[in-house]
Amino acid sequence: MKIDLGPVTRIEGHLNVRTTVENGVVVDAQCMSEMFRGFEVLLQGRNPLDAQQITQRICGVCPYAHAIASSRAQENAYKLQVPANGRILHNLIEGANHLYDYLLQFYQLSALDFVDVTAILQYKGKDAELLKVRQWVQAELSRGKAFPAAPFLPRLSGKYIANADINIGAIKHYLDAMEIQKKANQAAAIFGGKFPHSTAIFPGGCTQDVRIDLIAAYQALIGEVKEFITSKYIPDVLAVAAAFPEYWKIGASKGGFLSHGLLPLSPAPNSKHLFAAGVMFDGQVSAVDPKQITQDILHSKYSSPSGLKIQDSTLTPSPHKEGAYSWSKAPRYGGRMLEVGPAARVLIDYHQGNNPVLKEMVNKFAGVAKISPKELNSVLGRHLCRAIQASIIADFLLDETERLEHGAPAMGNIVIPRSGEGIGMTEASRGALLHYIRIENYKIAKYECVVPTTWNASPRDDKGQPGAMESALIGTRVANPEEQIESLRIVHSFDPCIACAVH
Repeated sequence: MKIDLGPVTRIEGHLNVRTTVENGVVVDAQCMSEMFRGFEVLLQGRNPLDAQQITQRICGVCPYAHAIASSRAQENAYKLQVPANGRILHNLIEGANHLYDYLLQFYQLSALDFVDVTAILQYKGKDAELLKVRQWVQAELSRGKAFPAAPFLPRLSGKYIANADINIGAIKHYLDAMEIQKKANQAAAIFGGKFPHSTAIFPGGCTQDVRIDLIAAYQALIGEVKEFITSKYIPDVLAVAAAFPEYWKIGASKGGFLSHGLLPLSPAPNSKHLFAAGVMFDGQVSAVDPKQITQDILHSKYSSPSGLKIQDSTLTPSPHKEGAYSWSKAPRYGGRMLEVGPAARVLIDYHQGNNPVLKEMVNKFAGVAKISPKELNSVLGRHLCRAIQASIIADFLLDETERLEHGAPAMGNIVIPRSGEGIGMTEASRGALLHYIRIENYKIAKYECVVPTTWNASPRDDKGQPGAMESALIGTRVANPEEQIESLRIVHSFDPCIACAVH
């Protein structure tokens, strides 16, 4: 039986997931990114300094990561020296964006897979916001509408948290989280100029000068975000885990892991990161070699050659190509499939021993949940990894503000060469992000992005290997093949962004 789960809601972009179910088990899955955009074509012939602005328009959720990856690619091409303040300001902007995105992903995009919103009908308290939600739900029911309506769709058949108080508390935190997300975005905009789409991020740093009043405002906002992470976000993730322990064993991808490293600790090109860079197969971590990255297109809607390296990639749309089912390419590392994102960052750093605080938190929560760290490759694992990272990043950002040097430059001296090329890598909240630029006669001759969801939601490659999300779905037992709440919980745990995937 073939079942289309699309259009998948509570994600960014247009995604269909086609599953084949036999005897209640998903035996095949196809992730079908359903649009074409072609940013690489838009960039050709433009001034290189347009790149960090235009590529932010790939995504309104994680624009800063694109700006920073583009800036690093240009820094590499220009051989640009980055001042310490420039690196710190990039970190403050990108780190705040991660905090916003983790809270958005859990509360607005994933929690309703587990929280029973119908519990609001039992609410007897006096909280004005919850009373408004209850009133709205009652009004919907009185008009005979199916419950619940947007923004709580889809509500599928299946098991939800049974405790009414936990559900009502989670609905309250759903509402509170939107205000906290706003504060994280306000913090990022202090140095980034605005959110989304920063006007201040450039190769070599940031156009915003370092000022005491801006630092104080940033610290106050991140402090509020940190308090919510500690008192609400982490406990809510653990409450979901306690109610659904089986999801430590559901949704594991079947390949390796990749991280480009998040939040560098110095402006040097080879800097260590707060979360280590690395590629991991079978528990063994090695350094990332961009030359090992290729992109297959046998099942992608492009007619250009398959298996090309980043600098050779081309973009020739072929919407009616036989056997193709996605507008996403299939990136591979040395011909092997990888998962990127929160679980990859935590598992790679855990095995590297880079951050003792991370190791301590992983061991602590693994002990509470009675799991091994390898079970972070799961639905619950991805959610917990985001929460762990949120706590660590918030503390790091507060420390970073103390390392800013007043009066010191925040920008490098940009001189665009006649020709050059560069690769810039960072971690968007959804995973490993790479930008490549080639300059000829002072203009962009070639640009290429290899984006997190292009890795995770890739179609099968030339060898027939499924992508990370496809592999995580295959083997899943579903109670209702027509709805598959189990499959959607897996998809949401990856937090796919299809606009990024098809850039």
